[in-house]
Amino acid sequence: MSKADIIVGIQWGDEGKGRIVDLYAQDYDVVARFGGGDNAGHQIKVGDVEIALRIVPSGVLNPHVELFVGGGTVVNPLAVLDEFDRLAAIGVDTGRVKISDRAHLVLPYHAAADRASERARGDHAIGTTGRGIGPAYIDKAARTGITVGELARRESLAEKIRLNLLHRTALEGEGIPSEEDIVGATLDAAERLAPHIVDGVAYIHEKFEHDKRVLIEGAQGSLLDVGYGTYPYVTSSHTIAGGACIGLGIGPSAIGRVIGVAKAYCTRVGAGPFPSELHDERGERLRTAGGEFGTVTGRPRRCGWFDAVAGRYAVRLNGLQALALTKLDVLSGFERIGLVTEYRLHGRPVDFSDAGSPGLEVVVEEMEGWSEPIGTVRSIAGLPQAARRYVARIEEVLQRPVELVSIGRERRDLAR
Repeated sequence: MSKADIIVGIQWGDEGKGRIVDLYAQDYDVVARFGGGDNAGHQIKVGDVEIALRIVPSGVLNPHVELFVGGGTVVNPLAVLDEFDRLAAIGVDTGRVKISDRAHLVLPYHAAADRASERARGDHAIGTTGRGIGPAYIDKAARTGITVGELARRESLAEKIRLNLLHRTALEGEGIPSEEDIVGATLDAAERLAPHIVDGVAYIHEKFEHDKRVLIEGAQGSLLDVGYGTYPYVTSSHTIAGGACIGLGIGPSAIGRVIGVAKAYCTRVGAGPFPSELHDERGERLRTAGGEFGTVTGRPRRCGWFDAVAGRYAVRLNGLQALALTKLDVLSGFERIGLVTEYRLHGRPVDFSDAGSPGLEVVVEEMEGWSEPIGTVRSIAGLPQAARRYVARIEEVLQRPVELVSIGRERRDLAR
């Protein structure tokens, strides 16, 4: 049987995974997503077509590719239908999108609970998107969630929604639609989604058994993993490569290569530790030059130098074989470029587990920048000497090869 390859982000999300998945997907039959919800945004630009995806896998602009949303995800039925409509409007065949019956639903009361929780935390707010992802995963763990498969069972679906609303009396006044409106909208969505719903375990295993090439797509980034990220400032699902097995219902023996995507610098949205963050004009310059605003929320991202300590941690977590480096072009014009090589606490070296410790200091290695534009370069060897040295240094500190470098937003803007 064939094996699946995985592409995951190795920072705090927003690494540009979407465009990397889009590129690699040309050589695969299926692109499968294993976790998260519509709080994840993937931007892709191919020629004059530019799309922002939230739940549909990023191989969507490759017309031969089947697209699968796995059981480890949480799906807002109205949001995914809206995404289908936007894709159909530009000529994309959304009939290729299949959703596992074991994925869980995100409903309006989840979003209301999310917003209320963030307000209650005040200054300690996590910085969620407010789209209900966390509360949907809470319901899943509490065994009160509603699966995508239950969309076919109208009576029991309505009863489960009613019971879940009864348990949320504390959210009255939070703008939740009425029980009747939620049930009605969900049942209407169920009719449109019915052709897309499959037995998720049977679906993915049939692909392997027929030797289809499967590419697995991660959402968010490794440092936001609910178990191994900067807890509690994390997302609500497993974002690391190991989560793919649980999120798709496959065994570890089904996995082939694992490729990590990293920006040539670091960004983070929302609260939480960010040791390499820049609080000066250099951080603002990265934000402006890189267009660092959230795909889903539009929030400005915090910006900083590449963090090799965090990167080495993510390499270990994911068992990475290779790296794809994005947005190298954003660094063009910087006279000096920083790279965080070490954390120190009370004068001694520490690892990523101390990223949020008060008094943490970072050791920044400064490297020569380059002034040449690199948008037309198509090989790593063709980059300016200083840019080549920077890429080589990242390979050295992470002890993994960089197999491609993104130097623009369009699919073809890549150096190998």
